[in-house]
Amino acid sequence: MRKIAIGGDHAGYPYKEPIIEWLTANGFEVKDFGTYSPDSADYADFAHPVASAVESGEFEKGVLLCGSGQGVCITANKHQGIRAALVWDLPLAALARQHNDANVICFPVRFIELETALASLGAFLSTEFEGGRHQTRVNKIAC
Repeated sequence: MRKIAIGGDHAGYPYKEPIIEWLTANGFEVKDFGTYSPDSADYADFAHPVASAVESGEFEKGVLLCGSGQGVCITANKHQGIRAALVWDLPLAALARQHNDANVICFPVRFIELETALASLGAFLSTEFEGGRHQTRVNKIAC
């Protein structure tokens, strides 16, 4: 079974349960790294554990949620083995996988409809990395 890590702050909280339900219904095993309420919370407290879980190989991919998507994306990308992509539509989700081999998808909950997020997540999880010239570029990302 494919394993997905998910987390987000209070702004991302409204989309977390519907995304977990969608993932579970589509055959994924999901670990929820929080937050577990709509109370104010710091995005880094959830982005780091998700990124670490993906980076370690325990989870295949990660999903991060916050108001703009920027905070969780910036935080996750501090991890050497993470290529987090800020996604707000379907084409970006596919390109993040095809060209960048992204392993974490970040949604700006205040700027994306839930249906678009779910469709984008589906594209992200079903799209393969193209490799080739893109692999050469991805190899240059790490410091």
